[in-house]
Amino acid sequence: MRVYDERLGVPLRWWALATMFLASMLLAFLVATPAWVALSGTAVLSAALLGGFWSYGKARVTVRDGMLTAGRARISVEHVGAVEALDADATHRLAGRDADARAYLLLRPYLRRAVRIAIVDPADPTPYWLVSTRRPTRLAAALTDATRAAG
Repeated sequence: MRVYDERLGVPLRWWALATMFLASMLLAFLVATPAWVALSGTAVLSAALLGGFWSYGKARVTVRDGMLTAGRARISVEHVGAVEALDADATHRLAGRDADARAYLLLRPYLRRAVRIAIVDPADPTPYWLVSTRRPTRLAAALTDATRAAG
């Protein structure tokens, strides 16, 4: 059985943009305030951005020991039905106009592709999970293998 583990961390370009933003803010603060205020303000902004990016990007998708974990949600693979790797267009459609309000979504705007995971638990009203991933075919294969192994 394949084990799958992926952290949905923010991309490098977000860090680059944050660095440019912080440099701009430092320059603006230096013009308008004393240096110690500018450095303190920039340090506070840096900490806020670092914390925000870390928190937003710490979501994980794992398939291990008969369990699927996506962010804070967990479900046994026994309750997983059809699994479909989606391209960017299908993900956009399923997250938008074709969405079901009861679905569980773990989406990140910087990840264009996703996997649609049908939920077949009669006690769970959630029809499917839509989970962003950088490697949709690998996640789908790992889920399919885990579902087969669970019998």
